[in-house]
Amino acid sequence: MTTSALDEKRTDGDSEERPAEGIAAGRAYTWLLLICGALGLLAAFVITDDKFKLLQAKVDGKTYTPACSLNPIISCGNVMQSAQAHAFGFPNPIIGLAAYPVLMCLAVGMFAGARYRSWFWLGLQAGTLFGVVFCSWLQYQSLYSIGSLCLWCCLAWVVTIAAFWYTAVHNIKHRVIKVPEGVRSAVLEFHWVVPVLWYGVIATLILARWWAYWQTLV
Repeated sequence: MTTSALDEKRTDGDSEERPAEGIAAGRAYTWLLLICGALGLLAAFVITDDKFKLLQAKVDGKTYTPACSLNPIISCGNVMQSAQAHAFGFPNPIIGLAAYPVLMCLAVGMFAGARYRSWFWLGLQAGTLFGVVFCSWLQYQSLYSIGSLCLWCCLAWVVTIAAFWYTAVHNIKHRVIKVPEGVRSAVLEFHWVVPVLWYGVIATLILARWWAYWQTLV
């Protein structure tokens, strides 16, 4: 039996494997990206489906009330029919239909052992930053302009904030984003503080905005 050069075993220094390049993600962060991507995709899909049903009902001369329109405050229909729901000239959830699957695909790659260079992690940070800024704008519009909340939109806000913050934590941990060592240590030890405060502020604003209405439900 003969062997080719490719089958022959290398010896000496040639047998040493090259060190892996790039930065790998931790399992907890990978799971978070996968879950955030899946929940965000679910929210974007439901909102898009309801939007199509609203448009079809309008064409047919009928009315359609989304299942998440529960009362004057929690009213997905009001949000979907607002001008802010088409911020870029097309329904906002189309962005989610494109973006959230990306998080899921990245997570699957990370589970398979993929390692990415610093520029990739900075790109992911920029993408999640755009998402969180856009969600913050939508939060303000929902509370103080539209005057209604969409529960599926709220779910998208939650997962986008989590994806942004923990991508930042990952990048700070691996020094992709360089900060003073004291700041880095504080971020890694108390990483949970920022999302808890962030969600707390949003919840407080929602309670304060419609406090008179919430009191009637007690």
